Amino acid sequence: MDGAGWWNTKGILGKFGRVGLSRGFPATHYFAQARIAFAVASARCQEVFSPPGCFTLWNLTPEIEESVDAHWQAWCRDGASWAPFFTDIADRHQGDLVDHLTALGLIDQATVNAVAQLRRGAEGKAVLLPGTGRPDAKTLMLLAAGFARGGKGQLSVPYLRAA
Repeated sequence: MDGAGWWNTKGILGKFGRVGLSRGFPATHYFAQARIAFAVASARCQEVFSPPGCFTLWNLTPEIEESVDAHWQAWCRDGASWAPFFTDIADRHQGDLVDHLTALGLIDQATVNAVAQLRRGAEGKAVLLPGTGRPDAKTLMLLAAGFARGGKGQLSVPYLRAA
């Protein structure tokens, strides 16, 4: 999230990223923007907190990673239908992450309630999700929304211990 100053992507998901990338990627620039943001977010999270034997939003099971890669090409082919979603993201550069994820339909009320119960670790660099296991849809929502436990310029990486 650019507005929180966690990964310093300087508007890659906004208008400047769209204008810059749409020239070289006219049909898929939204996804090029997303890939850049994902790569930066992944590297930054790994730099801040990367415990062994744990999952984060940017370090998932091979099955989930392969599933995303398998769907990515189909999503790119249907880029026009994603335009409203990416436009909405571009307009959300300030404000509450949980509110944004809820408005975008990416998390449910159970996730909102669960995030309110999460706490940052003693060093402030991580947010442990309850339990252990493998990421499922509920866990993925918590891994995304759990970033809200950090503060402006203070990245706290949500994670789940593997079973």
